[in-house]
Amino acid sequence: MNGSSVCAWVLASRPKTLPVAIAPVLVGSAMAWDDGGFNFGVALITVVCALLITIGTNLCNDYADFMGGADTKNRKGPTRVTQAGLIAPHHVKVATIVVFSLATALGMILVYRSGWGILIIGLASILAGILYTAGPWPYGYKGLGDLFVLIFFGPVAVGGTYYVQTLEITSSVVIVGFAPGLLSVAILTVNNIRDIVEDRKANKKTLVVRFGRKFGIGLWLGCVVIAALLPLEFVRVTGDHVWAGLTVLILIPAMSILHKLITIRDSADLNPLLGQTAFLLLGYSVIFALGW
Repeated sequence: MNGSSVCAWVLASRPKTLPVAIAPVLVGSAMAWDDGGFNFGVALITVVCALLITIGTNLCNDYADFMGGADTKNRKGPTRVTQAGLIAPHHVKVATIVVFSLATALGMILVYRSGWGILIIGLASILAGILYTAGPWPYGYKGLGDLFVLIFFGPVAVGGTYYVQTLEITSSVVIVGFAPGLLSVAILTVNNIRDIVEDRKANKKTLVVRFGRKFGIGLWLGCVVIAALLPLEFVRVTGDHVWAGLTVLILIPAMSILHKLITIRDSADLNPLLGQTAFLLLGYSVIFALGW
């Protein structure tokens, strides 16, 4: 494998989106630490599995969007390796299967430790990743992608991380888990605002396509603000974990991103905002983990 092909596979993994896999593991592990159940080895396996599932989903999305006609030469977003001809579609399909298989094999360690419930969560996550853009009824084309991202990168990922370490679950973990899910939806929303024209042509009915750009900007803002304030509400209700409320600090860089989201009209110029929103999520999870 030469250098250019390695770069192509790295591009296919969509590195800027990978904070959505890391962030909920940080949040869930911090809560496990506070409750005396943190296990570094288990946390490490969890984050690797989460990364593999996310990469597998990205590869499947790359392949399925090209085969379905959603990715064309007029695409404004970051390069997609299948559409750009950097990697043959068959190879991307095979890579998707290999990555998901690795995630399943490694995840069996977590199943051995925590029970069959974790296997169900893992397989459901993989299935959700595949059916997002593939299959007879790709739910990402029906405006349901945001809901699935909220659930699977939110309470499912945070709760699953906490459970495999402590072997129990609490309502606090589930509630707090919605925060990284909301910020993951914000990342998806930037993507959908950028692609609104191409998605309309491809009959990809995202929420932004259905309700318009202004709705998308409002959705982005709502997700970021609610996520930032959620730990403060937890502090207000319980009086515990005061320092976790410092997550409100993400609103400072968020205002700059919001301004660009409102004022930039050229879709291609929105691409940097995808990584910046992902950085918000990663920063949030670090602040929360240290504060909690």
